[in-house]
Amino acid sequence: MLYTLFSPSEGKHHGGSGAPLGDLLFGIAPRREILESYNRIVTSGDMESVKRLFGYKKESDCLPYVADLFASPTLPAIERYDGIAYDYLDVPTLSPEALAYVKSHAIIFSNLYGPVMGGDPIADYKVKQGNDVGAVAPDLYYKKAFSEQLDALLEDHEILDLRAGYYDKFYKPSHPFTTLKFVKEGKVVSHWAKAYRGTVLRQLALHGVDSLEALMKLEIEGLIVREIKKVKNKTEIVFDIIS
Repeated sequence: MLYTLFSPSEGKHHGGSGAPLGDLLFGIAPRREILESYNRIVTSGDMESVKRLFGYKKESDCLPYVADLFASPTLPAIERYDGIAYDYLDVPTLSPEALAYVKSHAIIFSNLYGPVMGGDPIADYKVKQGNDVGAVAPDLYYKKAFSEQLDALLEDHEILDLRAGYYDKFYKPSHPFTTLKFVKEGKVVSHWAKAYRGTVLRQLALHGVDSLEALMKLEIEGLIVREIKKVKNKTEIVFDIIS
């Protein structure tokens, strides 16, 4: 089986129709400290603390996220996020089979929830990347909480790491893994790499790709393999952008 590690997005789709927080990957209990810290800040009425946590200057921008985390409706994680990568993944247009694929094959590294499966139900939230949640630093917290469990989960499977580099702080695979780099006219793209990561995950889902070998056989519009580099347990596939 091929698991894809994926980044979250600053943007979120609000609302949801799912029941309040329930089972997440590895359970709620290891997350309780950070989730309760978040909830205390958000429901405290101290809008200065809320603005700092969210990374907003205007109180009005915060209001959509001010709600009891444990009583709020949920959406599957893969449907919660709204950003460039998710625009190109384009979840609403996936077939039921492709949607089931991303829910069961994608592991998203949330700044609040830590690693969750694409299908895990999460409530709406806001944490600016790099911010602590009260006294809790999410990257250190989740690296300690889940690294061993993630290694155990992924041990007998192949790993495609499509995360932004920041999320290496949450988890660095101990087993062999593969990353992708996108190059246009000899220069590595950074901002638009999000779009290509979303495009690749969409193609994996549409074709039900379950191995790195099958990934290499995919013809992805606008991309062509330039070279493959291997360093220790990391394989990097470099794509030229040709469109």
